[in-house]
Order: sequence, then C-alpha cells, then structure tokens
Amino acid sequence: MYKRWKAGLIRVVTLHDRLLAGMHGEIIMRKFPCLQVETKCIPDQYEGIYSQETKKIAIPKIIELAKSFQDIDVLIVSCADDPAVSELKEQLDIPIVGAGSSVAALASRYGKNAGVLGITDAAPPPYEQVFGENLINLGRPEGVNSTLDLMTDEGKEAVIRLAMKLKDKGADSIALACTGMSTIHAAELLSDKTGLPVIDPVTAEGLMAYYEYIKIL
Repeated sequence: MYKRWKAGLIRVVTLHDRLLAGMHGEIIMRKFPCLQVETKCIPDQYEGIYSQETKKIAIPKIIELAKSFQDIDVLIVSCADDPAVSELKEQLDIPIVGAGSSVAALASRYGKNAGVLGITDAAPPPYEQVFGENLINLGRPEGVNSTLDLMTDEGKEAVIRLAMKLKDKGADSIALACTGMSTIHAAELLSDKTGLPVIDPVTAEGLMAYYEYIKIL
C-alpha cells in the first residue's frame, strides 16, 4: 500500500472560483493518484504573469505563499516561467517543481527543435536554457495577451494557427509555455491538429512531482 504524497501547488493568478483555481490540482490527482494536491493562488494578480514586470511583482508573493503550506512533501509552481523556483530551492527543504523546466525536459525527448507556444513574445527562460538557438519561437498567438484570452474562442483559434506555423517551421514538438493551455486542453487539441507531440504543462509538472515521489520508494 503506497503512501499518498501531499503536494502544494501555487497558481500565479488570482482566481476566486474554487473549481477553476483547483483545476490544475485536479488534473494532477487524476493522472497521478498518489499525489494529494492543495492549491493556493497568489493575491491581487488577476491576469497572472504575462511580462517581466508582472513576474517581478509575483515572485515575493509566491515565496510568501509557499511558506504558508503545512506538511507538504513537494511544491509545484504552476507557471511556465518558473517564477521563484530557484529562490525556493534555496529556502525550502523539499523538492520544488516548476512547470517550465518540466515541459522543456520532456520536449527534449522528441528532438532538438521544439516550438514554444505561450502568451508572451519571449520564450520563458527554462525553454531557452534547454534548447538554446534551436528553439523555434514565433511569438505569442495573435490577440492573446494573458491567460484569460486563452479561454475565448478567438484565443483558441489563434493558438491553433500558431501551432500550425510552428510545424511548418520544422518543430519536432510543441512545448506549451503557459499553464493556462492546460485549462483549455490545448495539448489534446493541438496534437490532433498538428500530428506533433505536444507537452502539456500541468501534466509535465505533475510527472516531475511524481518522480520525486517514486525515487524515494
């Protein structure tokens, strides 16, 4: 009989709808039943992280919120930019998992030319660190400026169009670079449309948290 691990998960967007806020945790618990996920959202950041300025504002909030969890075995920062991940690795004595480094690591399995698809023109640092100049980046989908835009029909269509352009540019895989892509089930949609491996950020961070669990069994 395995022991369930408790994971703390931080959403870097302010969401008062409990079902929406807990969606990433629900995805992880469904795919990795040994993980019990508790979710918390950072305050006063209703559009999440979509620029260097909003990332800078969010980092101290993430650090403070991380320290408010009780008796967790692993902490997940559910953001492809991995904000505060390096700082938390120095400050907390538990494994820290970031969505971005998790996606980049998995995408590297499929080749050296990953196509990054997120909500910013610049690729998140973990993607550049893994793929360097081989990373294919065509910027953000047209009309998409924050994670909230992904939930509109126009946003979803723009994501599909950009994914097809990444394929045409020679991408071996599509590395999704916003955890909001998981909320709209973009990985399944884009995999069907492009025929390429598409790395889902929430599944990727859950897998890395699961690895931290099984490596001590």
